[in-house]
Amino acid sequence: MITTQQILAVVAAIARRIESEKDFLTQLDNEIGDGDHGINLARGFKSVMEKLPTLTDKDIGAILKGVGTQLVSTVGGASGPLYGTAFMKAGNVCKGKSELTDEDFAAALQAAVGGVQMRGKAVEGEKTMLDALCPALKALKLGLDDGKTLTAALTDAVNAAANGVEYTKTIIATKGRASYLKERSLGHQDPGATSSLYMLQTTLEVLRGA
Repeated sequence: MITTQQILAVVAAIARRIESEKDFLTQLDNEIGDGDHGINLARGFKSVMEKLPTLTDKDIGAILKGVGTQLVSTVGGASGPLYGTAFMKAGNVCKGKSELTDEDFAAALQAAVGGVQMRGKAVEGEKTMLDALCPALKALKLGLDDGKTLTAALTDAVNAAANGVEYTKTIIATKGRASYLKERSLGHQDPGATSSLYMLQTTLEVLRGA
């Protein structure tokens, strides 16, 4: 079971990871986007960390919704509404829960990915964060269906997301700012897919007790 304290630890660890990677994420976005992905996300998670003390006595659903609301209101560009929606949709699935089963976690990730698809009107293969998130979700569900532990299945998910990030280098962007570059977007990895990978990696590290 995943506890409320672990969820709070995951959020705090993601905020630290995004802060440490903000320059690299911004560099990636300089190449094919607006050049603000890392800066914007870091600002958003700084705001989340300021809000987090007010959420410590809440259930997991309320924590995730609080994170999502904060991201929507403080992150500029496309990533704020996308990540904000992801956290809020996951929060809806976890409403009232103080612990999550493996199945709850998978349902929350599925809701998050569905929120990104709905908000971004995008699908896998368009050089977006979905190229990391969709393979990760499939791998997680497959692992759990095969009887693996959550951390083992999440390890598979992280590996699938990493492969997805590599895949974004090989395709032309057809969504977002990068789509304006057409063929010139080839060879560049998508910043959103990269930040999604970081969030999944960090979640795994916390749940594994690293």
